[in-house]
Amino acid sequence: MKNNNIKPGDNQGLKRVLGRTDVLTLAFGTMVGWGWVMLSGVWIKEAGVAGSLLAFAVGATLCILVGLTYAELTAALPLAGGEMVYAYRAIDQRFAWLVGWAISFAYIGVAAWEGIAIATAIDYIFPIPKLGYLWNVGGYPVFASWSFVGMAGALVLLFLNHLGIRPAAIFQVMTTSALFLVGLIFVFGGISFGDPSYVTPTFTSGNGMIAVLLMVPSMFVGFDVIPQSAEEMNLPLRQISKTLIVSILMAACWYFLVILGISLSAPPEVRNAAIVPAADAMAYCFGSPFFGKIMIVGGICGILTSWNGFIVGSTRILYAMGRAKMLPPFFGKLHPRYKTPTGAIFLVGGICTITPLLGKNALVWFVNVSAFGSVLSYLMVAVAFLILRKKEPDLERPFKIRYGIPVGIIVLFISIGVLLLYTPIGQVSLTWPEEWMLILIWVLLGIVFYMWSRASYGNISPQERELLIFGEEYSRKEYSNE
Repeated sequence: MKNNNIKPGDNQGLKRVLGRTDVLTLAFGTMVGWGWVMLSGVWIKEAGVAGSLLAFAVGATLCILVGLTYAELTAALPLAGGEMVYAYRAIDQRFAWLVGWAISFAYIGVAAWEGIAIATAIDYIFPIPKLGYLWNVGGYPVFASWSFVGMAGALVLLFLNHLGIRPAAIFQVMTTSALFLVGLIFVFGGISFGDPSYVTPTFTSGNGMIAVLLMVPSMFVGFDVIPQSAEEMNLPLRQISKTLIVSILMAACWYFLVILGISLSAPPEVRNAAIVPAADAMAYCFGSPFFGKIMIVGGICGILTSWNGFIVGSTRILYAMGRAKMLPPFFGKLHPRYKTPTGAIFLVGGICTITPLLGKNALVWFVNVSAFGSVLSYLMVAVAFLILRKKEPDLERPFKIRYGIPVGIIVLFISIGVLLLYTPIGQVSLTWPEEWMLILIWVLLGIVFYMWSRASYGNISPQERELLIFGEEYSRKEYSNE
């Protein structure tokens, strides 16, 4: 017998209020955060201008291939939970749980370091008094006054997300617009007032280019928040998929322009000695430290757009897992008025609020582990994509990519290759104990929640789980007719 009360996306669930602009700024703003402000000078130092552009061209192409698999699956199964939904459909509940927990780790890892990033950015403009020494973490002294700034930012954004997806979307459009404006001033300032002789080195070495290429995936993490919020989008399914791909192309163009802008704005000695390369280059180009502060304001907008986007993504995947009875009951609850996932917001909020207490060095830890979690999820989505192409060839796909099997295989092997780089045999191995300890804590927390959900719900029949995840509209016939 059909049960309309557990259909995802019905009137009792998430609100469908996101338009095309909302979706585009959600994805683009999430991808383009704070990293370009801090790392653009490093890219040129490592690989040279041409080497950096080439690394980003290769990385963007690979991300587009990954995005194509996401685009096809999102249009076919436009449900909150994204990767978890595809994994369940392709294999089983255990694989789906693993995928969902991995991608939530990636999202929360990025959201967790945004509080640290915003405190660092504000400290550049208005030095924060070092009051209330707390402790030393990784060689960096942590002060209560500095941590309070990041904690306050977390609470504000979480309250905004608690009020509903619409206020969060409006905030995303506003901050992304401000970020875009500052970026244009930076790029056109470099073209107008810079010097082509600053565009050096052109190319350093193959190893330098590879070093930059390894950073590229973390710069594009964020387009995959679109599948997480698919149930809240008021768009034709094919348009959702196209918007996902367009957002990746926009981010690629952004990074190309930033590389050109900073290379024209200041000579190598200024860029290499800078604490915040993009800000110092802009100040040098315009001949005033005021413009360096303008760049930091743009960077703060980038932090906020990324932070907001990852809060949306992380809370939706946790809600979807809770709704599917893969996590404890409170994760599957929506606020009666705002229709937001209260339990998920509390967990993400708690993590984002305490991480500024770890100090500046923790920023690198969270960046690395979130990149690891993202690549792991890309690998799992590639597996799900290939299996579903074979297992359900007749699944309605409003957006179907050409040469899907070859594309899926390429994404599969690329993901494996990049993932190996984060292991002890790779070039960018995660550090012990800090980074591997974060992964271990998340694994242990997942085990606790998994056992909690089993104790709360007992055994869930395949028929019930199918309806909880897909609703009647997208359930397979052998389950929906039970």
